[in-house]
Amino acid sequence: MTHAFYVYASYGFAAFMTAAVTLWTWADGRARRRELAALEAAGIRRRSAHKRDSE
Repeated sequence: MTHAFYVYASYGFAAFMTAAVTLWTWADGRARRRELAALEAAGIRRRSAHKRDSE
């Protein structure tokens, strides 16, 4: 195994992991937004949301 192979393999693995974590974070954010929209459509509000005057 040459030094160049080790360096290129390490950079390739690091780039792959960076892309994988970025994609995972993006997909998870979309899923959480979808879940929040479903909960809000069902009438369930977040505790941090401003309350209406009637409440």
